[in-house]
Amino acid sequence: MYPNRPSFPPRRLPQKIRENVNEAIRAKEVRAVFPDGSVEVLPTAVAIRRAKELALDLILVSPTADPPVAKAMDYGQWQYEQKKKSHEAKKKQHVIQVKELKFRPNTDDHDYDFKKNHAIRFLKEGNRVKAIVQFRGREIAHTDLGRQLLLRFANDLASVGAVEGSPRLEGRNAHIIISPKKDVPVAAKPKEKSDHPSAPAPTSN
Repeated sequence: MYPNRPSFPPRRLPQKIRENVNEAIRAKEVRAVFPDGSVEVLPTAVAIRRAKELALDLILVSPTADPPVAKAMDYGQWQYEQKKKSHEAKKKQHVIQVKELKFRPNTDDHDYDFKKNHAIRFLKEGNRVKAIVQFRGREIAHTDLGRQLLLRFANDLASVGAVEGSPRLEGRNAHIIISPKKDVPVAAKPKEKSDHPSAPAPTSN
């Protein structure tokens, strides 16, 4: 037999506090906006009561205003609108990436032009470009050729990119970084093609 164990009250999980909503609003008075378009400066408790009479919540939408602005609306609808705005802002936000392009000291003109065109597209999309010249074997004795290639590359991209410093040699690689110019508008990225062909249109009998 086990000795009697003391009974404890069931553990209650903490409830999620809705900030800036109803009783969580700490301002003494608010500029309350109601669905019918009316706007009144009211004590917060009165504004909350008015909102609840309409089966709505009082939500603080501009806490730094004087007095703070609160709107009577459905809390679920407000959450949905906030998530939608956040999603739209993320879609418009551009994440800058560093695109690497690798060369050899004796890169031919065709390969050079191919990579230069890629660099122009990367810069117009708002990304940075890191051009790298790789030296193999005895090529390390001719680092001047790599430097000349990088300077030529930077000069050819001068209309869309600005060089960050001079070419640097690290180990058996020389590199230079080019950033997009601020006065060049960012181009939209091309849409990726779907791997699945579209279904053929139905034919009429």
